[in-house]
Amino acid sequence: MYPEVRRVYMSEKMSEKQEWQALLDQFISHAGEEGLFELETNIADDPVTYCRRELGHPIGELTELEKVFVSVDIPEFPLNVDSYARYLSEDILNHVVPVSSPAFVGHMTSALPKHLPALGKVLTALNQNLVKLETSHILTALERQVLGMMHKLVYHRDEDFYQQWLHNGEHALATFCSGGTLANLTAMWACRNQLMPADGDFAGLAREGLARGLLHYGYRGLAILVSEQGHYSLKKTVDVLGLGQDALVKVETDREGRICIDALLAQLQTLRQRNIKPMAIVGIAGSTETGAIDPLNRLADIAEQEQCYFHVDAAWGGASLMSERYRHLFAGIERADTVTIDAHKQMYVPMGSGMVLFRQPTLTNAIAQHANYIVRKGSKDLGRHTLEGSRSAMSLMLHSNFYLLGRRGLASLIEASIEKAQQFADLIHQQEDFELISEPQLCLLTYRYVPPTVLSALREGSASVRQQLHELLNALNQSIQTSQWTAGKSFVSRTHLKPVQWDRQPTTVLRVVLANPLTTLEILENMLEEQRQLARQSPFWQTLQDLVGD
Repeated sequence: MYPEVRRVYMSEKMSEKQEWQALLDQFISHAGEEGLFELETNIADDPVTYCRRELGHPIGELTELEKVFVSVDIPEFPLNVDSYARYLSEDILNHVVPVSSPAFVGHMTSALPKHLPALGKVLTALNQNLVKLETSHILTALERQVLGMMHKLVYHRDEDFYQQWLHNGEHALATFCSGGTLANLTAMWACRNQLMPADGDFAGLAREGLARGLLHYGYRGLAILVSEQGHYSLKKTVDVLGLGQDALVKVETDREGRICIDALLAQLQTLRQRNIKPMAIVGIAGSTETGAIDPLNRLADIAEQEQCYFHVDAAWGGASLMSERYRHLFAGIERADTVTIDAHKQMYVPMGSGMVLFRQPTLTNAIAQHANYIVRKGSKDLGRHTLEGSRSAMSLMLHSNFYLLGRRGLASLIEASIEKAQQFADLIHQQEDFELISEPQLCLLTYRYVPPTVLSALREGSASVRQQLHELLNALNQSIQTSQWTAGKSFVSRTHLKPVQWDRQPTTVLRVVLANPLTTLEILENMLEEQRQLARQSPFWQTLQDLVGD
């Protein structure tokens, strides 16, 4: 199935001295790298065209692809560079997922601005490490500037504030990390540590640990409250922080996917009765599944009343603050103690670039760490306030977009994506055999395929028939999504929701993210037609027809 690569090993015909020189040449010379340069030209210079030309074919079965990767022996001798380039081209890169394609609209990944691959090559070559000044220097100052820009985007403090804190070595306005998961964890880490400070003979949670802190302060436990659409990273967070899975309290959502305030208040009352301290309330500003935005001002009010930390997970929606047209959707975000934003979503930088922003820079004291050989006390080493140690200068990617696209350019991209989602929602409404499940609040929406006769039976049939139909529809939509991804022409993701309009019945839905500016309405129309054809080819189609008697 896969072309046999002609492997030419460099060391087979070399003396020991020649072998050493060839090894040194890997660091200082480009000789013999024509194959890699060709790959770079074909892919890095124009990934969208590469996706359309080379990757628009059926996705290979993973079990077959795995056969290329069965050897666990590290090669003894180096492979000829051209041979390796051919191996990459024929066995690997022509099977990657074409995430830059405008027809692949299932996840956060998108086409990127053309300047970023070149900048990525520069960053790789310079290999800066932002953990400490000794390996980053000027890029530390640049990263602090970028984080200051993001802080002002969210919190809108005055110039005196930023003059005081922007380059303050003792504190940080924000930190970069690899993504929203670590950003949320960092925010909750700071929250937990400052919740139980030193008091009397207790040296503080960071010193003595959670068990001793709970005993000293008289709590039976801690809890983090978030809507049922909260990101799964919060499950990891309560686990890593030693709170236990039950400490994550999920609150039901309304028809629009926003947290129900009455349900939240009821959960807080239950926690009080059990003497469990609400550690944090987490507002969602663009849920991963539907793009829903919680009522942030109301959550901030409740957090103040409860004397509770308020964190906003805006990994998805935070970029939309660039748009004056849609900024009002996030009213109240500036009241959050911390905010998570992912630049690799709608700020159009490569994976992975997350951030956590601190309303009060002194909060970073709760998580500051030092070491004698790096991140020393009194230094401006960025690693003093980050969970990660060594990391690359991804902040330069975002810096370049700020300067080469500008706030207005980024706002235009975001506004176009939201409006495209609204147009796609209108298109779905026009189809008799598709049902919109969640109206778009940002650039995400969910829907499913439902034949009209089945939809009627769902509304009018007996309870037992409705249950069977729900289960078959779930299987049918899962089949559509899997078949479409395997065919390789276009892609949507899928998830499970509990829509209010269907009595919270677990429902498999198709999920679309319209962040790619190259995606057109015509592409989306063709995608729906492909899904319609795949539905009718599915074995679940006829079973549904038999059940409704058509």
